[in-house]
Amino acid sequence: MPFKTLQIPTPDGQADALAAFPVHGGRNPGVLMYPDGFGIRPVLREMARELAGHGYYVLVPNFFYRHGPTPLIELPEHIGEEARPVVLAQLMPLIEAHTSDRVLRDADAFLRFLTAQPEVRPGPVAVTGYCIGGLLATRTATAHPRQVAALAAFHAPVGADGPDSLSELTAEVHFGHAESDLTPTALGELNKALDAAGLAYTSEIYPGTVHGFTMSDTDAFNPGALQRHWDFLLPLLSRTLKRN
Repeated sequence: MPFKTLQIPTPDGQADALAAFPVHGGRNPGVLMYPDGFGIRPVLREMARELAGHGYYVLVPNFFYRHGPTPLIELPEHIGEEARPVVLAQLMPLIEAHTSDRVLRDADAFLRFLTAQPEVRPGPVAVTGYCIGGLLATRTATAHPRQVAALAAFHAPVGADGPDSLSELTAEVHFGHAESDLTPTALGELNKALDAAGLAYTSEIYPGTVHGFTMSDTDAFNPGALQRHWDFLLPLLSRTLKRN
């Protein structure tokens, strides 16, 4: 599966990015994939490659580009229990500086760039993300209701902006929550907000999971939950993008 490294022009500079897409010619539906806070690295490349293999052009931006290109910090091959606090201590200032205004400016730029690529088919796109990337995906879909047909977020703080923030969504939604991140009561409240918005959605806690369950280079990794993530994500994209 081909890869490209790209530079996305934004109002605040150039964001480095990775794109994966099918080897055959032609144009494919576009997917904007926000990584988790650990950023673009081999596991994200493989996830983008996997998704592209199902017939999508997948754009993975470095949303911390204001602080420098990927890799911003040195990551071990496996982010285990000992390494995680050290890594998070370096990342937290970047996360705290990533304001809603920055997110929305970037969302405009990322979608504009994605839809302008010659390998991307005209029409609606999908947005997906992991951890903080899932929150960014949700904000992007909310800000671009006419353009984003599908939203998927995994082990992400999707309710962080409050239930009213979901009222502008029009995309079909899947939220896959970690058992350690969300109580059943909190899940019920979130799903009430999705019901109130009149959305087609699935939103559930993946059993036996902790935060970060999709990421194979962390102690949180759960192979069964990663497969469950694909089992929801791929049909969602097929329903919303390939029928158009």
